[in-house]
Amino acid sequence: MSEHETSSETLGEPTRRDFLYLATGMAGVVGAGAAAWPFIDQMRPDASTLALASIEVDVSSLQPGMSLTAKWRGKPVFIRNRTDKEVEDAKAVALEELKDPVARNANLAPEAEATDLDRSAGEGKENWIVMIGSCTHLGCVPLGQAGDFGGWFCPCHGSHYDTAGRIRKGPAPENLPVPTFSFVSDTVIKIG
Repeated sequence: MSEHETSSETLGEPTRRDFLYLATGMAGVVGAGAAAWPFIDQMRPDASTLALASIEVDVSSLQPGMSLTAKWRGKPVFIRNRTDKEVEDAKAVALEELKDPVARNANLAPEAEATDLDRSAGEGKENWIVMIGSCTHLGCVPLGQAGDFGGWFCPCHGSHYDTAGRIRKGPAPENLPVPTFSFVSDTVIKIG
């Protein structure tokens, strides 16, 4: 044993110095956690954001051929009461003609096909379509009742959607997504 070594250091037993290192390290961890907590806590959504988790939209004034745009979770949502002709035209499109054959409807299974019925509010309410109004190319907001297919047209880069919100022409890779929604009455749609 050298003259500077203690018996506890040679046997591998903890020393007072080891305890001080450990205690200082733990105090540092607790201090860092306490300092970081306000930054972590501020990332929680506030009450106004949580209230927007779902919205109810009154659609009683929408006659066939009319649409409105609601705001949900900071995004535009297109709601359209389609005419009988618009529904028939959308039903007549063969799936092979579609650029994106997937429905992208949050109310259905992920593999559901992009038929007009699977893009609409469902059986008996095929005239209603509800979609998030952000172009799937770069997130622009398309114009309604426009484009080569009478649905929506994104003038920024030339994406054309049909009356069921399916991409038919242009750079957009996917159909406009359909959010989770339901009719809570004949004239009110709950989104989210």
